[in-house]
Amino acid sequence: MSARDRSGARLAFILAIAVGGCRIESRAPADGTDTIPDIGSQVTRMLERSAEAWNRGDLEGFMADYLRAPTTTYVGSSGLVVGWEAIRARYAPLFKAGATRDSLRFEGISARLLGQEHALTTARFVLHRGGQVTGSGPFTLVLRRTEDEWRIVHDQSASDPPQEEASSE
Repeated sequence: MSARDRSGARLAFILAIAVGGCRIESRAPADGTDTIPDIGSQVTRMLERSAEAWNRGDLEGFMADYLRAPTTTYVGSSGLVVGWEAIRARYAPLFKAGATRDSLRFEGISARLLGQEHALTTARFVLHRGGQVTGSGPFTLVLRRTEDEWRIVHDQSASDPPQEEASSE
């Protein structure tokens, strides 16, 4: 290959990288600007629906926000759970008739885009019964846009450490 051919090949390679880089940049703005309007309100509504389903004992409604796929994942105190069916099986005992399931609400919801098809959400879950908080903790969701709705493709939840009773001394 002559020096001129190598130079032309190098130029074509550099142009291909530059064009590809521009395409990626246009899908995920470097300044964090949302290109999908109201991502925060869309995710807040999704989580409100999820809590309402939980509180009325509707497992299918609660699971509706998870992408029904074998690649959907959940990480919690019991470890990694892979697949929509396995995540559903993890929650199912809490929804059986007579099971004790505290009420659920979400706080501090924040969402940001990771491109046109994915978003990251952080928030806190709060479980409560009779005016008392029975469990809480932070969680992170990775969401994927499907048609006009967001679906959870990864959920990582952590529980706050138990509160120590104040010393009487």
